[in-house]
Amino acid sequence: MYDGAVQDLIDELGHLPGIGPKSAQRIAFHILSTDPADVRRLADAIITVKEKVRFCTTCGNVAEAEQCRICLDPRRAEDVLCVVEEPKDVVVIERTREFRGRYHVLGGAIDPMNGVGPDDLRIRELLSRLGDGRIEEVIIATDPNIEGEATATYLARMLGPMGVTVSRLASGLPVGGDLEYADEVTLGRAFEGRRKVS
Repeated sequence: MYDGAVQDLIDELGHLPGIGPKSAQRIAFHILSTDPADVRRLADAIITVKEKVRFCTTCGNVAEAEQCRICLDPRRAEDVLCVVEEPKDVVVIERTREFRGRYHVLGGAIDPMNGVGPDDLRIRELLSRLGDGRIEEVIIATDPNIEGEATATYLARMLGPMGVTVSRLASGLPVGGDLEYADEVTLGRAFEGRRKVS
């Protein structure tokens, strides 16, 4: 335990996701030894992001205006919607340069163990977006874990009767991986998603 301001900083850093007590301590001492101008830029960046950044009123992605740049882009296809859990997932998909449609960010996944149900996610907003009939396909791109699978199953049941095509991103063995290290779920998914090669 340290005195005053140092311990306060360590405690605050320890509240960040993925930062344990030792990491918080390392970061705190790094900040102490860093040039004050660099620390000021970091502090200003944190304050600015809290003041300027909000969530897009259409899709739920991060934005500095009412709508994000993707929702404002007239070149994006309006008939295909990719549903993701978090804004960070939008960035990952955008890096592939494969998807040219629009997004819908749920704000999490169904997780009953942590008290997150369908009403806690942006599912009502998703259904509202589908109400005008312009969207023909919904691609569910939730994480391939228990919560993501539960969310995908729930969404598929909700969206099926609405007359839209519902698809799920394929998952399975990673490129460069070895079969011996694959878990049963991943290997099972790889068999389900197999493709004909000749």
